[in-house]
Amino acid sequence: MASLAGTELCFPHLFNGSCRKTSRPYFASMLIYVTFSSISLLTTTLNLVVIISISHFKQLHTPTNLLLLSLAVSDCIVGLLVLLQIVLINGCWIFSDILCATYYVVDYTFTSASIGTMVLISVDRYVAICDPLHYSTTITETKLKISICLCWMLSLIFHTVRFKDNLKQPGRFNTCIGQCILLIDYASGLADLFLSFIIPVTVIVVLYMRVFMVVVSQAHAMRSHVTSVTIKRSVKVTAKKSEMKAAITLGVVVVVFLICVCPYFCFVIPGQDTIIDTSLFSFIITLFYFKSCLNPLIYALFYPWFRKSIKLIFTLKILQTNSCNTNIL
Repeated sequence: MASLAGTELCFPHLFNGSCRKTSRPYFASMLIYVTFSSISLLTTTLNLVVIISISHFKQLHTPTNLLLLSLAVSDCIVGLLVLLQIVLINGCWIFSDILCATYYVVDYTFTSASIGTMVLISVDRYVAICDPLHYSTTITETKLKISICLCWMLSLIFHTVRFKDNLKQPGRFNTCIGQCILLIDYASGLADLFLSFIIPVTVIVVLYMRVFMVVVSQAHAMRSHVTSVTIKRSVKVTAKKSEMKAAITLGVVVVVFLICVCPYFCFVIPGQDTIIDTSLFSFIITLFYFKSCLNPLIYALFYPWFRKSIKLIFTLKILQTNSCNTNIL
């Protein structure tokens, strides 16, 4: 009996203090391992393609793509963090307590940075569609770089301060050896709910409602006057179509993001101090991480340059001299 009980412990040699492994059928465990491994590999690979494409090809050095680059970096790191979720599948954390505390800070930081980037994307599309004459002066590469840096810095500072007690005393809330949990108190949970979810989502929804109202009206106007458009105006119409396509594509990204993120924030709406153990709500976390894999798939469906980039990268033509000047659009 002692031997049997020992096999169910995270650390059998620590019989009195070790956590017990989560008991699952073999098929269920293998399915979870394969799912998380596939998500991690696909998410990391596809977002690396986005990062390499936008960084390498000069034609893709635009303000909007700079935001996509920030989002891809965040999603790529999230893909790597999924590997730590694989470790937690059996309910055992085999690494140190300090790494556990750091994992939560990094996870929340990149999540908040992603949400902040979504807000910046919404602002970018709002100005491009609703005030196109002032877009080049209002949205500049320098301003976006500063905004992205502030977004990442504020996210890191907020979550470092939020989890400072966990960083000072790693593992203080563990009840046995092999746990990876932290305490989310009412005040910090409420602050995170408003700063990382309610306020950003409200801004995103309001801006995109305005954007799509303008897109619909412009599309109707173009259909009504398509037969009387001059060559000069045709160029303008083509430009507007390009902006509208970008707005629709990024709108799909935002909608997918909200669908994947909302369940998590609904689950942790603070009503009291809550202890969160990542192994307890696997479905919500899987959905939460899967959105990072969906973004580049959306690009593949809507953006021809992404499909061309994949071909150039995997055929190693990107290594050729002067390949950065390749016509990718």
